[in-house]
Amino acid sequence: MKRVLIVDDAVTVRSYHRQVLEAAGFVADEAANGMEGLEKALSGRYDLFLIDVNMPRMDGYSLLTALRQAASLAGIPAIVITTESGPAQQARAIAAGANFMLTKPVTPEELTLYARMLGGADV
Repeated sequence: MKRVLIVDDAVTVRSYHRQVLEAAGFVADEAANGMEGLEKALSGRYDLFLIDVNMPRMDGYSLLTALRQAASLAGIPAIVITTESGPAQQARAIAAGANFMLTKPVTPEELTLYARMLGGADV
């Protein structure tokens, strides 16, 4: 089973993403901010990261940068899911290390499609 780490400060968003991805066959774990996400990423084994941008303690851009600097995590795909949209935000997310960016709210079909494409289709 493919494992995904969902990093978002909104408990309802984490719960929604977890339900969608678990229904699609992923094993999901959650973190409430970037710092907690980094700690879990460094101590676990994940196939995909879903990362919000605006969070306390460490924002999504800083988390992405830290993930890409860690040799063991640098190759794991990351999807930024945020309410912010536009070319500038997308460019910043990609520059920080995101593989793709989605704008909230995402549909279950959209989330499942991109999670399978980037995190592995064998779920």
